[in-house]
Amino acid sequence: MKKGFTLIELMVSISIFVVVMTISMGSIVGVFDANRKSRSLKTVLNNLNIAVESMSKEMRFGTNYHCEGPATAPNAPLTTPQNCTFGGDLLSFLSSDDVQITYKINGSTIEKQVGVGEFIALTAPEIIIDDLTFYAFGTTVGDTLQPKVIIKIDGHSGTTKGRSDFTLQTLVSQRAIDLDLTP
Repeated sequence: MKKGFTLIELMVSISIFVVVMTISMGSIVGVFDANRKSRSLKTVLNNLNIAVESMSKEMRFGTNYHCEGPATAPNAPLTTPQNCTFGGDLLSFLSSDDVQITYKINGSTIEKQVGVGEFIALTAPEIIIDDLTFYAFGTTVGDTLQPKVIIKIDGHSGTTKGRSDFTLQTLVSQRAIDLDLTP
């Protein structure tokens, strides 16, 4: 009967232990990376959710939507209603308090202007907005459409290894009835 391990058995045992521990540590590091990415994405999406919710609420109660894009009338006053069926990167409207509110993309940030004040950032620096597009329909007086705006946001957060891409789209319809139903 054997009373101990031979040197070879001991080395094999230690080698198997080292391999198992290396694989286990790799798994643990992967779990930590996934957790960090998940927390980061949650923070980013919460910030983006607040920004879109704020935009949607104000637009819902607004009037005189003015959208600007490549296929719209250049240099039209922001107070003039203007459709944007092919998309635009600026949307302005009259709020329920009769104040002009404008949203646009500036670099990789969504910005808001109230009245003639300065533009302020709505999204956190961790969120990179790749594209912000507004589609406005039914904004002109006398048409048969209720004014509505589609907001489409493409962006990402994180760097190459932990990058998370997202696309968000929502439809906002003007709350006040704006249909001329007289015969």
